[in-house]
Amino acid sequence: MNYELLSSQVIAIARLAGNFIRKESMRFNAEAIEFKGLNDLVSYVDKTAEELIVENLDQLIPDAGFTTEEQTVNRKGKTYNWIIDPLDGTTNFIHGVPTYSISIALYEEDKPVLGVVYEINRGEMFHSYKDAPAYLNHKPIRVSQRNSLADSLLATGFPYYEFDKQAQYMKLLAELMQKTHGLRRIGSAAVDLAYVACGRFDAFFEYNLNSYDVAGGAYLVQQAGGKVMNFGGGEEFIERREILATNGLVDIEMLEAIQRHFES
Repeated sequence: MNYELLSSQVIAIARLAGNFIRKESMRFNAEAIEFKGLNDLVSYVDKTAEELIVENLDQLIPDAGFTTEEQTVNRKGKTYNWIIDPLDGTTNFIHGVPTYSISIALYEEDKPVLGVVYEINRGEMFHSYKDAPAYLNHKPIRVSQRNSLADSLLATGFPYYEFDKQAQYMKLLAELMQKTHGLRRIGSAAVDLAYVACGRFDAFFEYNLNSYDVAGGAYLVQQAGGKVMNFGGGEEFIERREILATNGLVDIEMLEAIQRHFES
């Protein structure tokens, strides 16, 4: 498999879907919103973008499987499997907040080999592939070199359903507010992870996320020299639905803070 060529093809597909999303944002009607669950929004834009991405990816590796947020297709491939979020940050999109992205990851034998995150409104294309560095608009990127929480800027996401851990989460936020340069909640986990990969954030943490939220961005962090783990420090961040991504220098401090408030 020529992953460099494949990555350029996936980038082109992400741009195609991004152009569609950008155009629809100019005429989107809030009446088109559907609810998948409590505070879990979706629209025809998510579904159409996903169909567009799947149709084009299917031509690249015809026997690959797909895990997609909107479940327009759901099949397991023997060797290759795509993990796709066609519009990460749907709530931002619906409310006209201009931070949302497309996330695409490819797994080979259950290991990531390619990741693309396209931040649509800034036109920032993050990508990486097997045995390559991570890139932003084709320029190599690395995680930050800040080695203390006291010098760090963090990102997180707020729970919008399953509020049973909310009290623990708020105590963790209170601690980190006092120990860092601050916390940011952008509203797209894929973008948060891409920003860790390029050094804008020094760490990102969140729980109750799905594979399509984090697969592409987590791979970028790893390829940019960072670390990705669950709240216990293990590798099963997708299975455990909890993720801590760092520059590899503040992970011990972050884990200590998280574990003071979360059982893992």
